[in-house]
Amino acid sequence: MDIEWTPALIAAAWAIVLGGAGGLLTEIGEWYRDLNKPSWQPPDWLFGPAWTLILGLSGWSFYLAWTAAPQLGDRAFIGALFAANFVLHLLWSPLFFKIKRPDWALFENGFLWLSVLSLFVFLGDYSTLAGWLNAPYLAWVTFAAFLNWKIVQLNAPFGKAAT
Repeated sequence: MDIEWTPALIAAAWAIVLGGAGGLLTEIGEWYRDLNKPSWQPPDWLFGPAWTLILGLSGWSFYLAWTAAPQLGDRAFIGALFAANFVLHLLWSPLFFKIKRPDWALFENGFLWLSVLSLFVFLGDYSTLAGWLNAPYLAWVTFAAFLNWKIVQLNAPFGKAAT
């Protein structure tokens, strides 16, 4: 099997930048520790490995779909799906941790979820495996939405100035 290096490097960069930026934008400080959280929240140490695996699988799905795409227009569509997902994925952490607005992050999570669903559905047109490689991403973002919702429910309102 010959590797097409350009899409492989794009996929790797997409996953590495998203994972790294997410880590840098996530501050587990006093504000976060003081939030009321549900008993079913995973331990903080699990989020890094989970995102690493999920983004790696999704990056692989980019490569598979891109290399299976029959036309330039298809590749542009795949690129647009991943670009939209990149932006939406990147927005969540600053909304939650930097601006300290879990309610805004919850709203934004709906758009992130739709972007991941789009990866799951549309990449399958190019490679069945590419679509299914996004199933863990979709499951985790769904779980994260419920977790985010419960944190909002337990701690609202958030409209006061961040301290």
